[in-house]
Amino acid sequence: MPLPASSSASPSHSSAQPAAAAYGPRLPGANEPTAAFPRAVDLAGADPENLRRLGFSRNKGRNLVDLAQGVAQGRMDLKKLDTLDDQQAVKYLEALRGIGRWSAEYVLLRGLGRWQIFPGDDVGARKRLQAWLELPDPLDYQEVGRLLSRWQPFGGLIYFHLLLSQLMEEGDLVT
Repeated sequence: MPLPASSSASPSHSSAQPAAAAYGPRLPGANEPTAAFPRAVDLAGADPENLRRLGFSRNKGRNLVDLAQGVAQGRMDLKKLDTLDDQQAVKYLEALRGIGRWSAEYVLLRGLGRWQIFPGDDVGARKRLQAWLELPDPLDYQEVGRLLSRWQPFGGLIYFHLLLSQLMEEGDLVT
């Protein structure tokens, strides 16, 4: 089983690409083979120190390998997340070492497609939301939820819109 639902929150974007190249299964590409994001079985035997050389912190590397081992050995059931509501799923994920509310919400949004989730602990996203709504004061987690309630169930799509807008402004996304 791939780890998009769990590992997307752990590595930064810059360390996820080298991890895919080092550990991911090879897929045929137009000009050359490309690597998919590693599955649990691909990472279960990884050395956390090797992940550190790929850009992961020591803790993230260790946590990612532990999670991969749990999934690969059947001790962690990622499919269970499908049966839980958002709050239950956040709590389930937060029980894992190294996973906080931001990571859990990001997993639900990006990994499981729960488009209603806006990871409200993402300070950068809160600042972008504040600017987008032209609000004078910084937002906290509860205020983000209150403001986004009128656009539910699309809070996560707003999150991605704000993220992609920033990437375009910075020249990191070409359309």
